Amino acid sequence: MNELHAYMKECAAEAARVARGVRGDQLSAPTPCTEFDVRALVNHWVLYTSHGLEHRARRRPLPEDLVERDFTADPHWAQAYAAQLDRAVAAWADPAVWEGEIDLGFAVSPAPEIASLIIKEMAVHGWDVAVSTGQEYAVTPEAGEFLLRVVDEHADMYRQYDGFADPVPVDAGAPAFERALALSGRDPRWSPR
Repeated sequence: MNELHAYMKECAAEAARVARGVRGDQLSAPTPCTEFDVRALVNHWVLYTSHGLEHRARRRPLPEDLVERDFTADPHWAQAYAAQLDRAVAAWADPAVWEGEIDLGFAVSPAPEIASLIIKEMAVHGWDVAVSTGQEYAVTPEAGEFLLRVVDEHADMYRQYDGFADPVPVDAGAPAFERALALSGRDPRWSPR
């Protein structure tokens, strides 16, 4: 739990930093997620990695008004996202939250597995937002190894539901986070130009 919570805090801090770097004129820009422009991607990212993270900790479903909200309509969405990430990470600070299972409505999984998948979403989509807006998304080597393990373990499931594209070739000596991105079907050299 302590290790996973540390990765959660690290990736949340980096996500908040990247969010603050998104300009309003970039919201219609393309992203590595071809079905999303930056606005749609940010809305997905904010919903699931901050509100979803807290609601999973509290074992509550996401309310419909959150699911349908355009977070980017608020000019201060990045600050609101950072504050919500802080609340979500704080909710997972309770050791009891890591025990038992979480009912997603369509499946039930152990709490640490759900937390791991949301941390992966936070980092991978954080990278998507970063590269789409001319920024970098960086994690420590340890977090990169963790993210690579999570992507590797769940890649086949994500591909079944079109969540990941086919793997992209990358040098075997590339940093773990780059290998995680490539395994998730992202080209670590992707550029909006």
